[in-house]
Amino acid sequence: MSEHEIFIVDDDPAVRDSLAVLLEVEGYRVRVFDSAESFLEAWTPQLQGGLLLDVRMPGMDGLELLERLNKLGNHLPVVVMTGHGDVPLAVRSMKLGALDFIEKPLSDTLLLEAVRTMIAYEKERQERCREQQEIAARLAELTPRERDVLEKLVLGQPNKVIAYELDISARTVEVHRARVMEKMKAKSLSHLVRMALQAGIEV
Repeated sequence: MSEHEIFIVDDDPAVRDSLAVLLEVEGYRVRVFDSAESFLEAWTPQLQGGLLLDVRMPGMDGLELLERLNKLGNHLPVVVMTGHGDVPLAVRSMKLGALDFIEKPLSDTLLLEAVRTMIAYEKERQERCREQQEIAARLAELTPRERDVLEKLVLGQPNKVIAYELDISARTVEVHRARVMEKMKAKSLSHLVRMALQAGIEV
């Protein structure tokens, strides 16, 4: 069984049931919702997986739900399910952050492909989050002076310039630089710079 969950939001019970059966057979955990409102009540920032979302529904429609989720800081990848006449709405949903859209009547092959894309996207996002957390933890281990040296390295400054600007010897810069590389677990200077930029240290 997949660790990720697929959330289906569609007001048509036949669609919900058929999708749930198809995805469960493929090994996915599935939760179904008959309205955008009911999903919104169940949504939390900790949800992991992907959202299959119908566009046209009574009450809050798919676009309105996307807008609300965006304001809440939703990270779940979303694939919109739409009828032939709703394609312009589906395109609008992608402008609101939807990953893709698939047309009804739904093709099992296209649907499963869309779900696999969502899960791959979610795994990549989670990996980026883990990397950022690890980098932040490593940065927190740096001393203030090591942090100063790191920021100068990100600017591309050579050791002599760093030494002059920080009023320390070039040898001391080399020591700090070696410690920064070690604490950050950087394989090279370019790797160190990439991690620093990823952590939000700006040049």
